[in-house]
Amino acid sequence: MMKLQLLWLALVFIVVETNAAKQGKNATIPALIVFGDSIMDTGNNNRLPTLLKCNFPPYGKDFPGGLATGRFSDGRVPSDLIAEKLGLAKSLPAFMNPNLKPQDLLKGVTFASGGTGYDPLTAKIMSVISVWDQLTYFKQYISTIKKHFGEKKAQDILDHSFFVVCSSSNDLAHTFLAQSHKYDRTSYANFLADSAVKFLRELHKLGAKKIGVFSAVPVGCVPLQRTVFGGLFTRGCVKPLNNMAKQFNARLSPALESLDKELDGVILYIDVYDTLFDMIQHPSKYGFEVADRGCCGRGSLSISYMCNSLNPFTCSNSSAYIFWDSYHPTERAYQVIVDNLLDKYLSKIY
Repeated sequence: MMKLQLLWLALVFIVVETNAAKQGKNATIPALIVFGDSIMDTGNNNRLPTLLKCNFPPYGKDFPGGLATGRFSDGRVPSDLIAEKLGLAKSLPAFMNPNLKPQDLLKGVTFASGGTGYDPLTAKIMSVISVWDQLTYFKQYISTIKKHFGEKKAQDILDHSFFVVCSSSNDLAHTFLAQSHKYDRTSYANFLADSAVKFLRELHKLGAKKIGVFSAVPVGCVPLQRTVFGGLFTRGCVKPLNNMAKQFNARLSPALESLDKELDGVILYIDVYDTLFDMIQHPSKYGFEVADRGCCGRGSLSISYMCNSLNPFTCSNSSAYIFWDSYHPTERAYQVIVDNLLDKYLSKIY
């Protein structure tokens, strides 16, 4: 009888432990904190004096309630999808949203601003929030958490949250031309990677312990670049731009590896380039039909104010397209990327 009771207790303990492990796996990450550009912006540009906005239809047509929230897509963006993957929330609030209450900050926020980059000149040209100013807002965020929820909660967020950094596309695609008197393609890509490392050191100094850094994407394959530089009839991917992105990645990846060894915590290099490039080259493999045009407008040049509800050419089936406008992927494309990559990397931060 005693043996049976012990066996029963052991089984109960195993079941309880297994369930706790299942629930606890995600529970160990209290918040998601995001820095970067339009890939991660959930509405921070809405109140800025910039032309880079998208808080109007048809942006957001596939977002819950069909709302144009300031996300540069038809629906949710990676900030939201990663937050959902972590079991935190279905969407991640923008820090600049004036309606945010202290309670809304607990599961994390995004400071990302569409049009920004690692090069300070990028944000200046576009009149958006530089990544360095995003760090200033992050300090405000931590102060607010301390004020309303105490030092212990703030420390818990710093120690255990997942921090994501995603930038470089705007630098490579636009600012390089303005900086080409000072740099060639290789030295500019190296300058950006070194700036990213500087940014990460600052973020770590402010207390972040688990940081994931997105690689550059094949920016030469976005519809806008293909239209302008990819040849009138061929509209191919723009190799020099993609090579710059690859150079940035080649410099960044080993630098993050040594940073990870040097600093306490975890610093991860998240390679998005290969997955997105493969999707663009072999769309049908991932269930897409169109890879060289966006869904919005005619899809070759439409972005921000050129992608508006007056444009009669917007497609009805955005999930068949990799790109939503001429620059930004659709929610479905983002979902494929997040699903493909995140499990692989998240196992390293628990």
